Amino acid sequence: MGFLHRHDEPAGTRYRMREKLFSIGDDFWIETEEGERAFKVNGKAMRVRDTFVLESPSGDELFKIQEKKLTIRDKMKIERDGDTVATVKKALITPLRDRFAIELENDDELSAKGNVVDHEYEIERDGHKVAVISKRWFRIRDTYGIEIAPGQDDALILAATVCIDEMAS
Repeated sequence: MGFLHRHDEPAGTRYRMREKLFSIGDDFWIETEEGERAFKVNGKAMRVRDTFVLESPSGDELFKIQEKKLTIRDKMKIERDGDTVATVKKALITPLRDRFAIELENDDELSAKGNVVDHEYEIERDGHKVAVISKRWFRIRDTYGIEIAPGQDDALILAATVCIDEMAS
């Protein structure tokens, strides 16, 4: 699976994620394929409202993810230092394929397409793959993998993936 590379392109980084992070309520480490701790999901904030914080291994807040209750589970915001940097929303839902739009603050847009419920989908920017999500890489229950292309904002893409996981359930 994974990316189709030309010989001169480095492979992307693969991360291991837990499904349904919003319902866990505990801290959770997002690890690389090799088991290195890459990002921490701080679930303590989730008890206040549907919010969680993505932190660096040293505890710096990278992104805050909030579910907006005003809309009916069709939009989630990702914030950095109090500013919204991305909005994730359902764009199209069909029985076999889902599509989510990830609108970034700089008028850029990513789109997630595929079988989101089963964690088999891709995230693209202008038709170019920036991430591949699959359950096939890890044989651990309630776990899926995300492979992110080089040069991306890995933390932001991981945060968006958590939003999609929450909204697709």
